[in-house]
Amino acid sequence: MKIIYTDGACSGNPGRGGWATLIFTENKLLKVLAGYQAETTNNRMEIIAALSGLKYLKPGESAAIYTDSQYLRNGITTWMINWKMKNWKTADKKPVKNQELWRELDALNHPGISWIYVQGHSDNLYNEICDRLARKMIVVEGRKIDLNAEFEKYYWQLRKKKISQ
Repeated sequence: MKIIYTDGACSGNPGRGGWATLIFTENKLLKVLAGYQAETTNNRMEIIAALSGLKYLKPGESAAIYTDSQYLRNGITTWMINWKMKNWKTADKKPVKNQELWRELDALNHPGISWIYVQGHSDNLYNEICDRLARKMIVVEGRKIDLNAEFEKYYWQLRKKKISQ
């Protein structure tokens, strides 16, 4: 089973956005993914981060996805059932926002995927690293950077901070 941490960030909403995804097996980091969009919303970045993790999995592979987005977690675990029954309309009969992303997420989701909410900015090491990576993508405007080196830098900064507290 894979463990996936995700986060999205936006400078302005809408505005420049970044997302980050960390993929682990047990305690081994397998992959660091991150991206940028020039004009987007925070919610889109949250969904895209989760999509990137799901796309990394083999078909049917189990994973626990950790997110600090109630929008993402509630959307995939609760709201989507009604959206689909109402032909992708909300309770007030308006089209679901980010529908193309939700449909893609729905196609990749399966019973072996657990969606776990973690409080943002609450000293969850990997959530904090995702947050920093997503924000870094905004700063560099998506230019190629060494994501593994950035992960290591943030990992040791945050561990040092936690140890000194």
